[in-house]
Amino acid sequence: MSQARQIHLKSPAELEQMREAGRINAMVLKSVKDLIQPGITTAELNAAAEVVLEKHGCISPFKGYGQPPFPASITVSVNQELVHGIPSEKRKLKSGDIVSVDCGTIYKGFVGDSAFSAAVGNISEETQKLLDATEGALKIAVEKMQPGNRTGDISAAIQQYVESRGLHVTRVYTGHGVGKQMHEEPQVPNYGVAGQGLPLRPGMTIALEPMVLVGTSATRVLSDQWTVVSADGSLTAHFEHSVAVTENGPLVLTDL
Repeated sequence: MSQARQIHLKSPAELEQMREAGRINAMVLKSVKDLIQPGITTAELNAAAEVVLEKHGCISPFKGYGQPPFPASITVSVNQELVHGIPSEKRKLKSGDIVSVDCGTIYKGFVGDSAFSAAVGNISEETQKLLDATEGALKIAVEKMQPGNRTGDISAAIQQYVESRGLHVTRVYTGHGVGKQMHEEPQVPNYGVAGQGLPLRPGMTIALEPMVLVGTSATRVLSDQWTVVSADGSLTAHFEHSVAVTENGPLVLTDL
C-alpha cells in the first residue's frame, strides 16, 4: 500500500476535535512553562502536566508507549538532550540550562502533539540564537503547509533556515502525521529537497518538529533506551506544532 493511501484526510468535524485536543495540549505546556525556574525537578514538571490532563479528562499517549514503556506523560530534555528525556526527581534545572518539553494529549480519540524549548534563568547569547533558530524554523515550516506544496518543501525550508545559521538538523528523527494515532503517515524529515515528497491536501494533519543541534547532526541514545543526545554533547533545541492543511492555508491545532 502506498504512503499516500495510508493518509487519513480529516473532515471539518474531526479537525474541530483535533483543535480541542491541541488546545488542551497547549494548556498543559503552558502550565509546565510557567513553572520552569532554577531548582525545580523535571519530575515536578511532569506532575504539573498530569494535573491539567486529569482536569480535562485526558491522557497522554506518551505514557506507556514503546519498549521499554515510557514512564511519564511528558518528555523533558535538558541541554544536550534532544528529545525523549525521562522526567526524574533527581534532575533539577539550573540557571543557564535550556529545557525542551514535549507533550501529547488524547481527546475524544484524537491526538494533539506539540513541544517547546525554553531558557532556565540567564542563558548565553549562543543558546538564545539556538532557541530563536529552532522556533523560527517551525514558523517557516508552518507557512509551507499550503495545498499544492509537497512534504519536501517543508523539509527543505527547515534545513535551509537552520543550516544558514550555522546549526544542524537531525537526520534521524522526523515530523509525522498525527490524528487518531500519535504517529501516522507521512513522515516529514527536517531535511530534504523542495518539490519532492507527497503533495499536501486539505485535511492532512502533520506534527512539524524542527530538532536542532549546535555542533553536529549526529545523535546517540542513552542507556535508558529513550533519551536522545547530541553525539558531541553540544546544545540542542526542539519546537513542535500539530498543523492542518486547509483550503485557506495552515491551521495550527496546538495553539491556545
